[in-house]
Amino acid sequence: MSQPFADYEFISPSDKPALLALSSMEVLANVQTIVLECGFKVHVASNHEDFGKRFTALNYHLVVVEELFASATPDENVTLRTLQWMPMARRRHTVVVLISDRFQTLNPMDAFQQSVHAVVNKADLSSLGGIISKAVSDNDLFLHSYREVQAAMVKGKV
Repeated sequence: MSQPFADYEFISPSDKPALLALSSMEVLANVQTIVLECGFKVHVASNHEDFGKRFTALNYHLVVVEELFASATPDENVTLRTLQWMPMARRRHTVVVLISDRFQTLNPMDAFQQSVHAVVNKADLSSLGGIISKAVSDNDLFLHSYREVQAAMVKGKV
């Protein structure tokens, strides 16, 4: 009998899990190092199916996806399309960062158009740590009241 979660690490309540969906080994190595330095526990998806299994099994705090992850063109990137069309209730807890050659780093219109929190040009990967910190803190600030009400509802105080 196989173990369905044998490939997954144990995540404690204090961990901040991050899921990386990157095809380029050079970019993966750089991003993985940066995300670990930011204090996240890193998981790496090997393909679209693996991403889907991992993303539905755990509430990731951060997802970093490459525009050409496991695809030849942006339109073939099933992972990115899945995130873009996912109901907000499912992805609200996750900060999504898109890495691309086409977009200008931190361009808010590109991020909005791609339904992500931030876009990072591959040429600016050295700034990724600061970008992740800012995107996560902005998201936490924006959703602070929502999360407080949600926690109060769970405790039966609302």
